[in-house]
Amino acid sequence: MPIRTLKRVCSSDAPAEFVTAEESSLTNQLRGAWHHGTPLNQASLPLPADRGALRADRRAVLAPAVVHIGIGGFHRAHQAVYLDDLARCGHRDWGEIGVGLRSPAMRDALAPQDWLFTVVERGRHGDTARIVGSMTGYLYAPDDPQAVLKVLADARTRLVTLTITGNGYPVGPDGCFLAGDPGIRADLAQPRQPVTAFGYLVAALARRRAAGLPAFTVLSCDNLPDNGAAARTAVLGMARSQDPALAAWIEEHACFPGSMVDRITPQTSSEGRRLVAERFGIADRWPVITEPFTQWVIEDRFSCGRPPLEDVGVQFVDDVGPYKLLKTRLLNGGHSALGYLGFLNGGYETTSDAMANPVIADYLAVLMRQEIAGLLPEVPGVDVDAYQRTLLERFANPRISDQLTRLCGRGSTKMPAYLLPSLAEARRQGRPAALLTLAVAAWCRYLRGVDRNGAPIDIRDSLRHLLQPLAARAAGDLRPLLRQRAIFGELGDDAEFVRALERAVRDIDEYGPAAAIADRLAIQLLDAA
Repeated sequence: MPIRTLKRVCSSDAPAEFVTAEESSLTNQLRGAWHHGTPLNQASLPLPADRGALRADRRAVLAPAVVHIGIGGFHRAHQAVYLDDLARCGHRDWGEIGVGLRSPAMRDALAPQDWLFTVVERGRHGDTARIVGSMTGYLYAPDDPQAVLKVLADARTRLVTLTITGNGYPVGPDGCFLAGDPGIRADLAQPRQPVTAFGYLVAALARRRAAGLPAFTVLSCDNLPDNGAAARTAVLGMARSQDPALAAWIEEHACFPGSMVDRITPQTSSEGRRLVAERFGIADRWPVITEPFTQWVIEDRFSCGRPPLEDVGVQFVDDVGPYKLLKTRLLNGGHSALGYLGFLNGGYETTSDAMANPVIADYLAVLMRQEIAGLLPEVPGVDVDAYQRTLLERFANPRISDQLTRLCGRGSTKMPAYLLPSLAEARRQGRPAALLTLAVAAWCRYLRGVDRNGAPIDIRDSLRHLLQPLAARAAGDLRPLLRQRAIFGELGDDAEFVRALERAVRDIDEYGPAAAIADRLAIQLLDAA
């Protein structure tokens, strides 16, 4: 499994989105930390921190072949860096245009910087900065929807990538298109003035069909069990609702490859801006702080050509499923468990804070090794034991630590995607599941909306108003909460699991997460002896 860093792939002279708390507080943060360095823009390059950054003449000839919808921190730390690597190696055909749907904050931050931004990799032994120049333009869709459609319908556009979060896909748990989604209804009523990502995609594909242009590839980079299928379902569902002939053309000519993406990228804070200004001398309105590890695995199925990303570390495979399952069950599932147990334990704000507790660190290691890894299929070319060790090191890295409050967000989407499937499979196979059950118990306890000291918890979840009253009312009886089959499936019918879950919640309440963990780890050791 390749692990890329920010080292140059070649020599420098060679030819998701919803408005976040980060965005809403951006204006206040801009008033301070970033003013102390050299203002970042094309005229200020090269800067000492990155003399290999793309010069103006190289950026000017980048063809805008990629349109990315949902420009946020993760995309800029991940896919944009790969495209920047291509450009630095002399590939001119794969520049990108960014599109924002929900907030003008990214536009306002990056426009004065000529769409340049800094990516800082924080490893255990030091920091490295680079200036990314693969994005040559940005459109905030509500400003001018027609400009977005024009770019998408442009013959030069060959690939559209997405990071719009799992909630941005109008696809139900059964994999069916949700025609009743409010945004979809608005787009179907006014298809020439779309508001959703899929409204724009279908309208643009209709224009391309009318103009005799090939269909672009739609590449989802969101954490969904099958993001390629979700994107395909959403596009075809909307197209069929408008024009069955258009849907048939899209189905025949467009491709929707699946992908797996991985790079821990916390929200940028004022401290991050200050770091970039003081350590690297760059006044960047919205830099990105990330880790050394980065991975991108893509199903090799494209309809209009593809970038040669294999030259810069991307894996193209026939089936991305095993890689995605490995990542979502171990990394994302581990993150969810760490988030809720660490938060409820009290006194911990970040992943590295929680991992500094040896009981919690041991819990994650045993959870992955004994309860999750054995449920996974073989992944070609991957040493699963080494992958788990890498994950634990990443979680414990104090220089790129993630906020536990962020990991706890959107639990109603994350838990059924990342952690509950492992638990359900373990129950079906009769395998140990005490540690998985404890993670679910921590989420159930978190959903009450007050911590163990009675302080309120700000639950950030689209289903908060449904789940919090059920969790609070249930107290010792979790059956009302477990009846939410869209989340828990058939686990609520498993009487043995329900008893174990209720006991785990009581243990968290009475003794705290660390003691509940220690008790279950001791039982694991006795069983293994």
